[in-house]
Amino acid sequence: MAVKVFASLFIFLTISSRVASDPDPLQDICVADKSSATKVNGFACKDEAKVTAADFFFAGLAKAAVVNNSVGSVVTGANVEKIPGLNTLGVSLARIDYEAGGLNPPHTHPRATEMIFVLTGELDVGFITTANKLFSKSIKKGDIFVFPKGLVHFQKNNGNKPAAVISAFNSQLPGTQSIAMTLFSASPAVPDNVLSKAFQIGTKEVEEIKSRFAPKS
Repeated sequence: MAVKVFASLFIFLTISSRVASDPDPLQDICVADKSSATKVNGFACKDEAKVTAADFFFAGLAKAAVVNNSVGSVVTGANVEKIPGLNTLGVSLARIDYEAGGLNPPHTHPRATEMIFVLTGELDVGFITTANKLFSKSIKKGDIFVFPKGLVHFQKNNGNKPAAVISAFNSQLPGTQSIAMTLFSASPAVPDNVLSKAFQIGTKEVEEIKSRFAPKS
């Protein structure tokens, strides 16, 4: 079962890399040189003589992350920032761990479609189209669900035990924009009158919500 599922993820990454929004590679490898001051769409290439197997390796998804926040979930990325060898290849992974009742709040990935595979537990997941239609489903261990590129989506652990998923993306750095965090903790701040009109609430409520997203001292 696990072999079939990971084969599905591999096929997704392979196919999506052919139609990825990331630029196609023009050489065999272009390991990210994150120390380079050169600005390109992605990262400049590391001197190939200095490339090692470690540039293509990451062990960070093997174990569950410690969940210690108010929403009850933690995302561990396996993207070009963690694996320099992914530069120009147009793929990446992540692991999401949820405590019982934990939520990965509504968010978007502006540069990638996402496919999740449930490692353990049960989740309520969904995405919302630009026509404001919700597509949602309850999924369990071994199931797969897809979130189209750029659409608002979420996952919630609907069980009383921890849950975890592996996410696959057709981008080396898909980006994440959490809706609540983006609107209520932007710097400089989004004006209160904009948020109060958009959400049809008072400025007092806006300030209260903003205070919940303020960095803890």
